[in-house]
Amino acid sequence: MFDLDWALRFSTALGLGLLLGLERERKRDAEQLFGGVRTFALIALLGALGAFLERELDQSWLVVTAFVALSALVIMSYAITAARGELGITTEITALIAFVVGALCGWERLRVASVVTVVCLLLLTLKDFLHGLARRVELADVEATLKFAVISVIILPLLPNETFGLPPIDAINPYKIWLMVVLIAGLNFLGYVLVKVLGGEHGFVVTGILGGLVSSTAVTLSFSQRSRREPGMSNAFVLAIVVAWTIMFIRVVVIVALVNGVLARGLATALGAVALAGLVISLLLWRRSRSRQMGVVTAGANPFELSEAIKFGLLFGIVTVAAKAAEAYLGAAGLYLAGAVAGLTDVDAISLSMANLAGSAPQSLAIAQRTIVIAVISNTLVKCAMAAFMGAPALRRTIIWVTLLLLAAAGAGMLVA
Repeated sequence: MFDLDWALRFSTALGLGLLLGLERERKRDAEQLFGGVRTFALIALLGALGAFLERELDQSWLVVTAFVALSALVIMSYAITAARGELGITTEITALIAFVVGALCGWERLRVASVVTVVCLLLLTLKDFLHGLARRVELADVEATLKFAVISVIILPLLPNETFGLPPIDAINPYKIWLMVVLIAGLNFLGYVLVKVLGGEHGFVVTGILGGLVSSTAVTLSFSQRSRREPGMSNAFVLAIVVAWTIMFIRVVVIVALVNGVLARGLATALGAVALAGLVISLLLWRRSRSRQMGVVTAGANPFELSEAIKFGLLFGIVTVAAKAAEAYLGAAGLYLAGAVAGLTDVDAISLSMANLAGSAPQSLAIAQRTIVIAVISNTLVKCAMAAFMGAPALRRTIIWVTLLLLAAAGAGMLVA
């Protein structure tokens, strides 16, 4: 009697095996002895057949035996190709994966089999890209990343999740502080990886986007100084700077959303207005500049370097205590002042501090929102002052007007929110 369920399993195994075989067939050359598209399809079917016989005959050793036999063939194939000086083993490993994919189909794990096949195809297809990425990554980057990953995995669960300090400024929670360190390092690492993957030289818009993820302040300083040497490119430099600022506005909302979704929704209205104004201004500047020249953005220090993580942890702890003290002794005005001062150097620390405060004291939601916006405004004013002081006259005139428009958008956004 025809079994539709098993027909689906065998068909899926055949299809997934064919996909793997097609990719390997495309790479195969005349000297390669291992199989191509048909062989991989048959290997996947062998895995599905082994799972079928396991169920029908209740003999689990059949699948294991088939896999061992296939492994022996793979070893023989590798030994022959290695003797000819071809040391790559990617195709042989893919053959073993094809068998497992077929067995997963036979065991009715079609989704898992499909995911494994897609991941395998991505790794095979992106060979040149991954090799190029590996050449860009330095040993120091790998070591720093591994150190931070190990320390985070080991230390974070061991830290006490309780508050220390004397009331009313008992605001030191080791677990939350380290958790915020991991969060910021992860987001910074995203920008770091993008720069490593895409390279440092891009058009001014892409440079601004990457710079906003890595450091909008660095982008501001770099292009302001460059405008002194190339005053005719001032509009293009302002474009890169404004794009970086706009990404920073969006980044703050994302950071807060990861900790406090309710606060982020209100913050999205206020900073969303600024980001929208930044996008409109960027579009106008792009239409005016139309420059095809390249901008440069550097990855900077590895954000997973332990020393950088500890520095941010200390900064976050100081800002948290200062904000708690300001709230306790000066009320809302104290928090606004703390936001303005903290924003002079860093927006992430005060944003996360306010997200935690609003989480533990929902009645402070509106105050926390305004404090973050004030910190963003303070930070933007500092960068505007840097650009105006260090940039060419043409850049100075444009950046001041742009900053005034962004501040007006921030004020409107705060009124609406």
